[in-house]
Amino acid sequence: MANARAEAIAALVRRLDHRFSDPDLLEHALTHPSVGEGSGRDASGRVVIDNQRLEFLGDRVLGLLVAERLMVDHPTANEGEMSSRLHALVDKSACARVAERLGVGAALRLSPGESKQGGRRREGVLGDAMEAILAAIYLDGGYPAVRTVFDRAWAEEFAAPPSRSLANPKSTLQEWALGRGLPLPSYRIAGRIGSDHAPTFTVEVVIGGLNPLTAEGRSRQDAEKAAATALLKREGVI
Repeated sequence: MANARAEAIAALVRRLDHRFSDPDLLEHALTHPSVGEGSGRDASGRVVIDNQRLEFLGDRVLGLLVAERLMVDHPTANEGEMSSRLHALVDKSACARVAERLGVGAALRLSPGESKQGGRRREGVLGDAMEAILAAIYLDGGYPAVRTVFDRAWAEEFAAPPSRSLANPKSTLQEWALGRGLPLPSYRIAGRIGSDHAPTFTVEVVIGGLNPLTAEGRSRQDAEKAAATALLKREGVI
């Protein structure tokens, strides 16, 4: 298993095309908080540095990268249009898609429990790790280095047609339901796993006359947005 993860990390580094001066930064970016759950140490007794602080920084770095790119790509767009595009390009779903294309899941360091629960494929886990990786590259090589990686990694996201529903999927779903004479969407928490500081919520969205659908998120709000987006996609609205 250790050899398989080492190979996955080597493959990830090749896809990122960034040689880390400090490899520990990448290891921290790939370490899920579940590894040090409770004690803050791993099974060998070593102190665990997880990816939460890097995720915090990476979220801000990603926002700047996307905003800068949108300013160049859409010189006549107004603030509202750019905000809509920005939200779609920085949300957890976009980060998770990029992470999947890069093969981040296999390189993650998870607790046995998180791994058994499908953490390597979970959108929230992948999205957080991708933000943390961007922060690690930024700290290791500076802004030019992370911008180079970002331009390649997010190329497919920028090429995809923009969707207004991704900016405010709950409002879009509500408008769609009203336009078809359907009941308004309702949301309920169907599950919650993880610790208090790193929970994952599962939310079910229900519209009378349609099959319900569930999705996950790091907060109830994120899970509700993910569920609304997934339902819109399933019904062919986006």
